[in-house]
Amino acid sequence: MDKYKTAIHTCKVFCRALTLVLIIQPVQAVQSSELTFLNWSDYIDPLILDEFKQRTGITVKQIYFESDADRDEILVETEAKGFDMVLIDGISIRILANRGWLEPLNEQDIPNLKHIDPRWRNAHEEAKVYAVPYFWGTIGIAYRKDLVSSPVSSWMDLLQPAAQLHGKVAMFSDTRDLLGVGLKALGYSLNSTNTQELKEAEALLQTQAPAVTTYKYVSRDEHSALVAGQVAIAMMYNSYALMVQKHHSEIAFVLPEEGSNIWVDYISILSSSSNKAGAKQFLNFLNEPEIAAQLAEFVYSATPNLAAEALLPVEFKNNVAIYPSQAALQKSEINQRLPAQAQKLRAAIFSRLVN
Repeated sequence: MDKYKTAIHTCKVFCRALTLVLIIQPVQAVQSSELTFLNWSDYIDPLILDEFKQRTGITVKQIYFESDADRDEILVETEAKGFDMVLIDGISIRILANRGWLEPLNEQDIPNLKHIDPRWRNAHEEAKVYAVPYFWGTIGIAYRKDLVSSPVSSWMDLLQPAAQLHGKVAMFSDTRDLLGVGLKALGYSLNSTNTQELKEAEALLQTQAPAVTTYKYVSRDEHSALVAGQVAIAMMYNSYALMVQKHHSEIAFVLPEEGSNIWVDYISILSSSSNKAGAKQFLNFLNEPEIAAQLAEFVYSATPNLAAEALLPVEFKNNVAIYPSQAALQKSEINQRLPAQAQKLRAAIFSRLVN
């Protein structure tokens, strides 16, 4: 009888333990059914996040940064922990990969990578190994046609503004992009390491400085300084210009005749992610052609996804602010890795200009 009671007691203990496991398991699943994405604001369609949750049960929570430098500061402070995915510029891929912060990716885990144009997968060092291209575009000039009396076609229209525009000019607070504009305006490569060329670019930007009201990104919502008229002409990403254009019909965008910077944004999975499988599932979902096309229209940007591009409206693909002509692209460049000495010189120039 004692043996019988013992057997019953053991069975009860086992069954209770099994019940607890069955109860706890769904709770654990709920806790892990979340991805944290370090991203620019307004850079993904919320409806797409809703659809991903409906399909998979995974919620994507976003944490926003205001600049590449701001993002890097967040990653350094947290040692890249607490996030699953990060929106990253091409130049930073190699740097973060060397720190051991990025997870290698491949087509076995993300089969929809087959739709990505190889040009963008290989545009930056280590990009093919650690990152998935998200969008590409250019930096140009956004301006209010009703506030700028002369035609805008050159970087010099921004760097040597008319007297009435003084105090109404906005520039980027980014070392590479700010110096790049000065270099392109003078006919030099934005990747120049020539000390004399960099000094000339600095002199040009110093001449412009009294006219500049801010070295911060101009917002692209209805509260934008461009909409209010506090800024009349600004250095701006093409996609941001098209976003803010919705809020004021007099806002225009031009890719300057000297050419510009071709930017490429990527999404990487962090090696510290606690849900790498879910993150890879999300990146594969974003590159379903229909989803990628919907994303492109939401953020007014050129998609690197060739299958998605084929689904976009003709008027979207014919918009030269989104898809510049080949001639314009041939004059433009992608930021390349610079020697340490050139980076140090640029940082010193930037500090003198902005601080």
